[in-house]
Amino acid sequence: MAAENYTEKVSVNVNSGTLSQIDLLVDNGYYSNRSDFINQAIRDALNQQRSTIEGIVRRQERRAGSDHGWFIGVSGFTKGEIAQMHQAGEATTVSGYGVLHIDRECDREQLYAVIREIRVRGKVVAPEDIRAHYGLK
Repeated sequence: MAAENYTEKVSVNVNSGTLSQIDLLVDNGYYSNRSDFINQAIRDALNQQRSTIEGIVRRQERRAGSDHGWFIGVSGFTKGEIAQMHQAGEATTVSGYGVLHIDRECDREQLYAVIREIRVRGKVVAPEDIRAHYGLK
């Protein structure tokens, strides 16, 4: 999988009073910019919910079963991994939250044999023919 830094732009509405406090902290050097503040606030909120997230992940993995590739964050398949799975006779459905990267050099016949379905809430980085095969937008 490529060692890329996947980011997504999101828009949020922030009331003027809150934004003025963020700007005050930025202008006084506590954060480098608004995005820095917002990213730190998001990381802090996620850390507060860590046990909840871990519980949901465990339930999702159990529900998915052993023939199901479930992930959160960034995941993917290299050409070599697809070939290994094909040789082992493995087949899986892939679902999760985040970014799924599929190597553009993988053998399509092997890929289609080992990955039955892709359901990702997020982004799938793959060549157009692979995206079309799985009905991805």
